[in-house]
Amino acid sequence: MGATMHVDVVSAEEQIFSGPAEFLVAPGEAGELGIYPRHTPLLTRVKPGAVRVKVPLQEEEELVWVSGGILEVQPGVVTILADTAVRGPDLDEAKAQEAKKRAEETLHNRTSKLEIARAQAELAEAVAQLAAIQKLRKKR
Repeated sequence: MGATMHVDVVSAEEQIFSGPAEFLVAPGEAGELGIYPRHTPLLTRVKPGAVRVKVPLQEEEELVWVSGGILEVQPGVVTILADTAVRGPDLDEAKAQEAKKRAEETLHNRTSKLEIARAQAELAEAVAQLAAIQKLRKKR
């Protein structure tokens, strides 16, 4: 086993993941971020998407979907404080499809600017969740 770091993924409701990791991939605002042990300290926002964690001695990566939040990298510790986080196996495809459909309908109906902005955010979240579900299916 090589170098590891401690990773915590936390939502407002609960701790989703806590443990050692060989690396982590997160959806940063400017693209995917790859974090390895001894990474330079960093503080950035994450956008909706899949966080992948490679756990030592485990073939499959842990997958956690986040709706956005903050990623902090400190020596030996990576923390993601997510608005909402769901373990990969707990993702509900039907619920995500319904949220996508509702957001698309709101955008199509052209309501107020505030409702359009909310619908765009909800649509991005639903699409990111569906992409995470697809990644999880490909692994199986």
